[in-house]
Amino acid sequence: MPLFKRRTVGKPGEWFYCLEHKKVEEGPDCPGKDRMGPYASREEATRAMETARERNAEWETDPRWHDAPSGEPDA
Repeated sequence: MPLFKRRTVGKPGEWFYCLEHKKVEEGPDCPGKDRMGPYASREEATRAMETARERNAEWETDPRWHDAPSGEPDA
C-alpha cells in the first residue's frame, strides 16, 4: 500500500500552475513535482511565476536569511 495516495481529481476552485506545460490548470492534472499551487483563483495561478520571482527577490535581500560573513562570529 502506498504511503501517499496520488490525488487525480482536484477540488472545485483549486488552481495550479504547471511548470512542465507552462499553463494554468484547474485541479492537479500534472504530478506535484511539476506544479505550483494550489491557488484560490485562476488569476493567482496565472501570476505564479511572477509571485515566485518577487518572493525570491525579497528573500535574497532579507538579512535574516543569510549566514554571517566568513570570519565573523554569529550574532
